[in-house]
Amino acid sequence: MKFETFNLHPAVAAGVITAGYIDPTPIQAQAMPHVLNHKDVMGLAQTGTGKTAAFVLPILNRLIKSDHGGIRALIIAPTRELAEQIHQAIETLGQKTRLKSVAVYGGVGINPQIQKLKRADIVVACPGRLLDHINRHTADLRKLEVLVLDEADHMFDMGFLPDIRRILRSVPKNRQTLLFSATMPSEIRHLANDVLRDPVTVKIGTTAPADTVRHALYPVAQHLKTALLLKMLENIDTQSVLVFTRTKHRAKSLDKKLAKAGYRSASIQGNLSQGKRQAALDGFRNGTYKILVATDIAARGIDVTQISHVINYDIPSTADAYIHRIGRTGRATQNGEAFTLITGDDRDMVRAINRVMGSEIEQRTLSDFNYSSPAPARNKQPQKQWKPRRNYAGVKKERSQRANA
Repeated sequence: MKFETFNLHPAVAAGVITAGYIDPTPIQAQAMPHVLNHKDVMGLAQTGTGKTAAFVLPILNRLIKSDHGGIRALIIAPTRELAEQIHQAIETLGQKTRLKSVAVYGGVGINPQIQKLKRADIVVACPGRLLDHINRHTADLRKLEVLVLDEADHMFDMGFLPDIRRILRSVPKNRQTLLFSATMPSEIRHLANDVLRDPVTVKIGTTAPADTVRHALYPVAQHLKTALLLKMLENIDTQSVLVFTRTKHRAKSLDKKLAKAGYRSASIQGNLSQGKRQAALDGFRNGTYKILVATDIAARGIDVTQISHVINYDIPSTADAYIHRIGRTGRATQNGEAFTLITGDDRDMVRAINRVMGSEIEQRTLSDFNYSSPAPARNKQPQKQWKPRRNYAGVKKERSQRANA
């Protein structure tokens, strides 16, 4: 199948050529005919399968055929990075269409967004900032034709479902709705039942990771994780390595330790400003940084096809999260490796991951690493001795007596 099969408007087809697309990916081949026919679609697909173009191209094709004005398509994404990535895809694929897109998310000034919303045909938004615009009456969704909920499972993970339901009250009931998710927890299934009308379900490779990825577990004591990571990095080609941590603090701390060890690294986590987050992502994409340390939430929207290794410094909290993390390597027919550092506390999660994988992941050790190194003694600060507070009046009297002596 070729993109010509879809009979896209010439201006949209020009964007396909500009983007360098030749053959549709499986999610594009299966979903686009239904989306082009204005059907509701529930797409089960991981990041990196080409799902963004699967809904962006039909949206552009639909909107270019009529000129009603106003916001006619709304795409809701869980993070700023993913919203910006989708917006950039629209800019590239729709550059010949004259349709205007705006990305709406927090962490940046709201006034420029208000001005762009007045002229926008397509809005790509994070739930919180979109609700702010709705409450300010600066985002008029009454003419909406298409609603897309992207990475719905991660919007649930981040607690956005109540916001999504509030947003739904502001959009027309007579609309086309597309919902994409890598996994289908019960909460997302309930949401899908509420918002989709007679949907077509398209499922692409969601039950197991790509067979282009090799996996390995590295048992290690918690206090030796950083030392083992540094030793592992000595033995691999660090062209493009994505390291996952459980917390923002650990991502920031580990980034500093990697930089001190001489690696070109950056971190991306929730406490960074939008400008710094974007700079870290851009630097990772263009090779300025060879290692990017990220939390799960901050990593949403990382779209880099050449990641050679994903290293789980901390094991993920669910087996689905493991599939999602390692799905960022071994993409576009490239081979990749996924390494996970595990401690004795991770046994249950290791079993859950093995069940999803369908077999036990190989466990490895490094022959030149000292696994018996003791944990450093904690520096205990000497406790301050408690002293009773002196009576202020008594102190004042004492000073007066000394002055008169």
